[in-house]
Order: sequence, then C-alpha cells, then structure tokens
Amino acid sequence: MDARDFLVTPFLFFVILIVAYLFRPHLTDKVTRRYFIPALTARMVGAIFLGLLYQFYYQGGDTFNYHTHGSRVIWEAFVNNPVDGIRLIFGSANNEDGIYQYTSRILFFHDPKSFFVIRVAGLFDLFTFSTYSATALLFSVVGFAGMWSLFMCFYRQYPHLHKGLVIATCFVPSVVFWGSGLLKDTIVIGCLGFATYYLHRIWIVKSFRISNFIILALSLFVIYSVRVFVLQAFLPAIIIWIIAYHFKSIQSVVLRMMVAPLMIFLLMWSMYLAVSEIGKLDSRYALENLLVTSQRTAYDIGFYTGREAGSGYSLDIASWTPIGLLRAAPAAINVSLFRPYIWEIRNPLMAISAVESMALFVFTIYALIRSYRHLLRGLYNYNIIFCSVFTLAYAFAAGVSTFNFGTLTRYRIIFLPFFVLALVLLDDYSKSRRKFSVLAPTE
Repeated sequence: MDARDFLVTPFLFFVILIVAYLFRPHLTDKVTRRYFIPALTARMVGAIFLGLLYQFYYQGGDTFNYHTHGSRVIWEAFVNNPVDGIRLIFGSANNEDGIYQYTSRILFFHDPKSFFVIRVAGLFDLFTFSTYSATALLFSVVGFAGMWSLFMCFYRQYPHLHKGLVIATCFVPSVVFWGSGLLKDTIVIGCLGFATYYLHRIWIVKSFRISNFIILALSLFVIYSVRVFVLQAFLPAIIIWIIAYHFKSIQSVVLRMMVAPLMIFLLMWSMYLAVSEIGKLDSRYALENLLVTSQRTAYDIGFYTGREAGSGYSLDIASWTPIGLLRAAPAAINVSLFRPYIWEIRNPLMAISAVESMALFVFTIYALIRSYRHLLRGLYNYNIIFCSVFTLAYAFAAGVSTFNFGTLTRYRIIFLPFFVLALVLLDDYSKSRRKFSVLAPTE
C-alpha cells in the first residue's frame, strides 16, 4: 500500500455507499432494505482487512502478485500508451511486438486463469489510478452483488426466511472476508450468485429477457476462465435442480413412477455430458485426467506451495482411483465442512476457522435433529437438492485436492453459502411439517 490508498480508497468507499443508497430502493423492499447497506459495508471492510492481512501477516501473496506484479504493470502501460494498456486488458494475451516490455514483468502472464484476474484488476485500476485497496473495493462490490442476487433468488421463494437466508448468503464470516478482496474467489463467488439467480429466472420463473441470457453467459464464462472445476460441480447441480423442479410438478403418483426411470437416465446423461464437455475445454479437467489433476494439486498445495503454512492435513487415500477416492469421500467432505477442529489449531487464522467450523457443525446437527422425522421428505425439495448436491460435490473435490487448511478455507467459501442455505431450508421445512401435524385434525 502507498499514499494513493489513503487518498483514493476513502473517497471511493463513500462514493460506493452513495451509489448504493441511490440504487437501494430499486433492489430491495421494506423487509430487505435493512440488510443491503450493512452487507455491502461488511464486504468492503473485509476487502480492506484482507489486504492488511496479506501485507502485515503473510507479507505478500496472491492478492499483491495480482496487483503489484500484474495490474500495476497494465496501468503503467496505459499511462505510457493507452492502446498498449487496452491491448493488455482485452487483447489476445500473447507477446506481441510493443508489449513484451510489459508482459515480461507480469508474474502470472503465462497462467491464463490468474492473468484473467489481473485483467479484471487492470480494468478496475483505470478507475482507481492503480490503487490496490480501491481496486479491492471494486472486487468486493462484485462479490456482494453476486451474493445479494443469490439471496434474492431464495428470498422471493421464501420471504419469511429473510433472516436465515441473508446470513447464509451475505454474513458468513469466512465468506465475507475471503470472498471480498482482490482474489479469484471473489470473482467466482460473485458470478456463482449471478448464475444461480439468472438460471432460476430463465428456467423456473420463465423470464426470457435477452439481458438474463447475457448476464448468465457472462457469469459462466468468467467462472470457466478463473476456475473451471467449479463449473464441473455447479452445472450437474443445476441440472438436478431443474429436473427436480419439473418432476415435482407431476401430480400423479403413477405418472411419476413411469417417468422416474427416464428422468434418472436423462439426469445421469446430462451430468456426464456437462462434466465431459467442460473438460474438453481444458485438458487438465477432462474426465480421463481428473484423477491425475486432483493428485497433482493435492501434493502441490499440501507439500510444496503450502508446506510453510504449518496447517496441513492428510486423508487416508489408498489409491488415486475412482474406488479409492470414493472410499475417501466421507472424510474429504468432512474436512471441507467441519475441520479444522478446535484441537487442530496451530495459528491465529486456524483458530478463527475452527470456531466457524464448530458453529457450522452445531447448526448442522441442530437442523438434522429438528427435521429427522421429515428428513427424506425435506430432501425432495428441489432447492435443498440443488444446494446439497453442489455442496457435497465441491466439498469432496476441495477436500481431496488441497491438503492444507489455509487454502481449504478459501476454497470452501464457494460452497458455504449453499450449504447454509440448505440447512435453513431444511429447518424451515421441518417447522412447517410440525405445524401441519399439530393443526391436522385427529380422529
């Protein structure tokens, strides 16, 4: 950080708040209005504190590499020659004549996914004069906007659950903190919120506006450009979401039994097609290479890039085969959802993560106990199915490919809002069933 951070950032902070106040009447109602500004403010404060953490605790890291050794170079190119700056942001990302002097200084230039984040930061830098913390604020706005869209997607279906839904989407501590700064996670989680909202608008609400399709396509493109494996967990969950919704609308039990085998076949085929087609776009995530990619990622994070963090964990994976990973799935999902445990704390950041994990575990047990009589029926709810499938798929993938609690904390924020949403909806379903059973007449 430098002098610009103390001049530009406070000004931009208040400009964003003023704009938010102007737009709030169009994006909220009398119930949700109270949450809008606090949720946005929490994100922006989180972005600033994330930068301070990386500067004074980690003394460097990805967020500064994206800016200091990335978008700052693009800004310098833009100042020297605006055409070169625009080419670096929107061009083909190759060492064309005239820009090698800049691309050679960009640390992640040869990593397309990281360079995509640098390009976004470079675009924001044009409005912040390449001020790190101010650019981070704009990233936080993206994360907030996506999560607010996710909140509205479920609030419009369950308006009586506004408190639980807004906590799940906008106030989970680790999501607010790690999903607000100048990082890949902020962009991904924001676009996941947009994608969920507009998929619901298109496929379930039946709103076929051109703008809905454009924003949906842009959101999916950004997720693919930054973390393709998120799509490999998200799209199958979306397919299940849509099929479960339409299956619910079939009233006849006999017709349901007749249609069920066909629906299951279509579901499995579409999920396979989604995962395989996404994999074709990036050979590392092709079906035949997924196991190798997972193994390499796990060893890289656990034993090389993350070895100095002192927060590694291990899983009993007998073999890196489909059967071996399937056997390790319960442990992998558990580590993603509920670890580190209190007794595994090795540094202050792990302590914070452990407290959140314990709270999440307690809430999970609470929701399951309250709904145990109606658990199977509750799982028929297409929203609970969607959130649960995405959570379990991504939690499994993160658990077996990380081996480091520090990195896992960042990975898990992608599915945490969906997991808490599933618990909130399941608890509400059990409440409604209990009320129904109390009010039902007895013979």
